[in-house]
Amino acid sequence: MLAKTFSGAVHGVEALSVEIEINASGVGEQTSVAIVGLPDAAVRESRERVRSAMGASGYLHPLGHTTVNLAPADIKKEGAAFDLPIAIGMIAATNQIEPEALADKLIIGELALDGSIRPTRGALPVAIHAKNIGKNRIIVPKTNAAEAGIVDGIEVIGVNNLKEAVDYLNGNLCIQPTSININKYYHEKRTPSLDLAEIKGQNLVKRAMEVAAAGGHNILMIGPPGTGKTLVAQRLPSILPLMDLEEALQTSKIHSIAGRLQANQPLIVERPFRSPHHTISDAGLLGGQSNPHPGEVSLAHNGVIFLDEFPEFKRSVLEVLRQPLESGEVTISRAAGSVTFPADFQLVAAMNPCPCGHYGSLQRECRCTPPQIQRYRSKISGPLLDRIDIHIEVLPISEKELMSKPDGEGSATIRERVVNARKIQTDRFARSKSNRNAAMNPKELQEYCVLDEDSRKMLKIAINELDLSARAYDRILRVARTIADLEENKAIAQQHISEAIQYRSLDRQLW
Repeated sequence: MLAKTFSGAVHGVEALSVEIEINASGVGEQTSVAIVGLPDAAVRESRERVRSAMGASGYLHPLGHTTVNLAPADIKKEGAAFDLPIAIGMIAATNQIEPEALADKLIIGELALDGSIRPTRGALPVAIHAKNIGKNRIIVPKTNAAEAGIVDGIEVIGVNNLKEAVDYLNGNLCIQPTSININKYYHEKRTPSLDLAEIKGQNLVKRAMEVAAAGGHNILMIGPPGTGKTLVAQRLPSILPLMDLEEALQTSKIHSIAGRLQANQPLIVERPFRSPHHTISDAGLLGGQSNPHPGEVSLAHNGVIFLDEFPEFKRSVLEVLRQPLESGEVTISRAAGSVTFPADFQLVAAMNPCPCGHYGSLQRECRCTPPQIQRYRSKISGPLLDRIDIHIEVLPISEKELMSKPDGEGSATIRERVVNARKIQTDRFARSKSNRNAAMNPKELQEYCVLDEDSRKMLKIAINELDLSARAYDRILRVARTIADLEENKAIAQQHISEAIQYRSLDRQLW
């Protein structure tokens, strides 16, 4: 008998339909199963999981030869999410489920040998796809039900095992659909957990972070160990504008595909903060492997990626950052095809001034030789440094600051100024591809960064005395434009240029 079930496969950050056709011919002396339609190893192995799960759940396996076709046949199918729809199709092919019960349902889930159902990746994009193609119900593992339940307009049925799924399809079991009030969840959970007010001292670094957040600028912090670089970086998401619902869904889809959504966290409402170790590979940072999955730069989409010990990362790893920093997305090409993942993030990097970390320190002596310091600093290429607008020196805090209570502004207060500056930029670039000052092209720099005579004189002196490069000149203009936006000034004034120069004065000293 021929039966058909419907499932979904994830390609990039979107899902596509997969029709699973089961032809249980009953012909042949031995029971065998052939799976066709470009299955990967995990899909081919599903026949053994399905056989065991069906037997453990009390259902008859089709006799003779059974053919399982995953259509469309020219797209590679990967993962164990097809276990449940294949098993249900086999049960329907042996008249243990009415075929009509499967017509309006999309099914995903991995089977254990005892018939229980394990969670699977990509339930959220598959649920969104099910709604788009007009499927009324989606059957998912119970653990994934909340994740899929944030999609309005379809019934999400969470099941614990194969028997529950079959009983539901046969009308012998009533399962209440899982539904999450996405607006309520979004508004209740989007309060940042960290606050800049918790940081003692480092007022100049906090100000640099505010400027970076307001203009979308990438930032590099340079200072000895123990000065609070990591603590400040971790709190950058708390001063960025809160994610809107669309951004939350985009981010959650990526984390769903990577299998990182928790059962009690169906929607990511805070901006991601990713901090990969410096031993990470380029595939781990960018995404890849034989079947491309999101890397750290995509998991940081709409958020922040923090690279501590910046020069300790492999040169090849750092160089792959150039594409996503430029375009906001990353394309991974393999023999089977190309996949594009979103990767619009803000880069925060931190490094020591030398291998031992104490170059220029008044407290401890640096024992590094000049060649060692030069080799350490040269690990960061010029083209990558071109994409970092702000370099800020992080100095040790004083004994008085260390012994006193934190007294700085809270993240909520700073975020208000950042949000207002972002709104000014949104209006400014309404007809442009740019959406932040950091992304201004040369033509926009000339149009929106006009300097008065005093500002031009100051910038000219800085270029000559600090030996600033052409790229530093452009970065100063971008940062000065952001500082002016924070003060709601239409024109860039001398004090804005002066502050922006502070964030580039390390060019001459370090590079």
